Amino acid sequence: MKPLARVQYRPRPVFQLWSALAVAAGAVIWGSDLHAENHETMITSHGYSFYGDLTYPADYPYFNYVNPDAPKGGEISISTLGTFDSMNPYSRKGRGGVLSTIMYESLLGDGVGGEAAPADVYGESYCLLCESIEYPESKDWVIFKMRPEARFSNGDPVTAHDIEFSHNLLLDQGLQSYADAVRKRIPKVEVIDDYTIKFYFTEGISRRSLIDQVGFVPAWSKKWYEETGARLDESRLEISPGSGAYMVETVDVNRRIVYKRNPDYWGNDLPFNVGRNNFDQIRVEYFGDENSAFEAFKSGEYTFRNEGNSKQWATAYDFPKVAEGFVVKEEIPDGSPPAPTGIVFNLGREVLQDKRVREAVALAFNFEWINESLQYGLFKQRTSFTQDTPLMAQGIPQGPELEFLQGLGDAIVPELLTDEVRMPHTSGAERLLDRRNARAASELLDAAGWPVGSDGMRRNEAGEPLRLTFLLNSSGSATLAAVIENFMANLEDFGVEAVLEKVDSSQYTLRERDRDYDMVFDQYAAFLGTGTGLSQRYGSEAAAFSLFNPAGLASPMVDAIIEASLLADTREQEEAAMTALDRALRYEFIMIPAWYNDVHWVAHYDQYGRPEDQPAYALGYLDFWWYDAAKAEELRAVGALR
Repeated sequence: MKPLARVQYRPRPVFQLWSALAVAAGAVIWGSDLHAENHETMITSHGYSFYGDLTYPADYPYFNYVNPDAPKGGEISISTLGTFDSMNPYSRKGRGGVLSTIMYESLLGDGVGGEAAPADVYGESYCLLCESIEYPESKDWVIFKMRPEARFSNGDPVTAHDIEFSHNLLLDQGLQSYADAVRKRIPKVEVIDDYTIKFYFTEGISRRSLIDQVGFVPAWSKKWYEETGARLDESRLEISPGSGAYMVETVDVNRRIVYKRNPDYWGNDLPFNVGRNNFDQIRVEYFGDENSAFEAFKSGEYTFRNEGNSKQWATAYDFPKVAEGFVVKEEIPDGSPPAPTGIVFNLGREVLQDKRVREAVALAFNFEWINESLQYGLFKQRTSFTQDTPLMAQGIPQGPELEFLQGLGDAIVPELLTDEVRMPHTSGAERLLDRRNARAASELLDAAGWPVGSDGMRRNEAGEPLRLTFLLNSSGSATLAAVIENFMANLEDFGVEAVLEKVDSSQYTLRERDRDYDMVFDQYAAFLGTGTGLSQRYGSEAAAFSLFNPAGLASPMVDAIIEASLLADTREQEEAAMTALDRALRYEFIMIPAWYNDVHWVAHYDQYGRPEDQPAYALGYLDFWWYDAAKAEELRAVGALR
């Protein structure tokens, strides 16, 4: 379970899948010996995966997908909407700036912006701040041997004392849901020497996500925190030094953040970094609304756009710079599972605790009409939390999945074993209000105790109207706003008092954190494997306050499946458990599934290069793309760029 940061930038959630299913793609290079005390086989390795298989050997020169000769230099500039007032994304307080985790590395390596590294495999992590890791077959503990050459950007060495400090700082001042989970699993940390640290794991619990957990703790400077008195749980613009390839150059609140590549970065020549971290500068421009952001792209104010608006993708890229070839528009395959995105119900609201009400409300969402009328038919409807993967639940449970569910006894509701898996309703695309679905919704609301009164509004026995609010970020996509407005219009036709509350970015962040809404358009984390992070996102343990469980789901059945999945000894058992989890989450019906796209929509000024073989699990434009100086000069010569 990786420490999670609340920032606006949301790459595809591959970074949350380090405990996912990995396919053996090569020989594993490691050493083994027998522990003198208990004769247990010891494993020493240059990386980690739960099942012990690593694609890249110890002497790998670079990741297979990168261009090892990629030039260094130039700038890539991107945009975001809204505001920020903090450069500390690890606190509930404040709104963190985009990419404000970019400065910090961990023992095991990550990609720029939180994407996967390596980006061509699942479930494998490789040493970055560490040289090697050592652990027994039982995984009762792990030792990381660190690289003495690692340095913070101010020149101070990164030591085991900093790692210990960072681990404890997250427990003492980090997010409560994270700290509560970790304390139960990691009772002790020991600094053996300046560059060797050992973590002990609680007896009698699953070994899932333990080594990963400590391996991905951000390395913060103990000296800096002690000298400044700064806290992790405060909103602040002051930035602690990091050891990463990038550091903050300038911060202009609500307008711009510029990151520069550290010319003295200690890890430039590591195989982990070959062909990566290629830009001298990454610039983030802030805009108040989508229209102004797009116009700024057309004028060249920023140069790379990862498009998420279907209307703009379909209709707005016909401006002269595209026709003349100065701006490249392309669709790049996306192999990562789509985030489970949709209209999330706040299960803390009494009215929404009745699944019949949620099912009736869902019938107001007409995906087919929305996709054709507002989104140009460019999307597919998401059905599953493991969409388009072998782990999607299908039909009635069979084989290993059925055996897994039956083994959980009374924790599983009987209908999960006998009924077809929940699928989204279908609607007619010819009109917004599907009459068949409206009748079905009416029957459900009547049965739930919300009949239509003489005024056409649905009321309970106490005469209270069925009132539902939807929280929407006013600086977000105009297309999304239109989707929600039409959804709310259908609810009104059902006799529901539907209230759309559009608020600015700062209010939206505060209210979302406090769950001050009935419904919100949000997402959960995709998963392809088990891990303790599933409990933080989908479990009851932190349901009352977890920022990563916007519905507040607290299901004993889901808890039982997650806990049992952590004990899986084989990939087949893990697959069965994850399929069962998908089935159970769909049964609990915590959100109305929206749409997804299996390609990246990308537009950029023709001054960038990327590898010929795009890895499946990361777009990587900040990570392993590069700046083509000759092409950039041509764009400037013809006036396409400033």
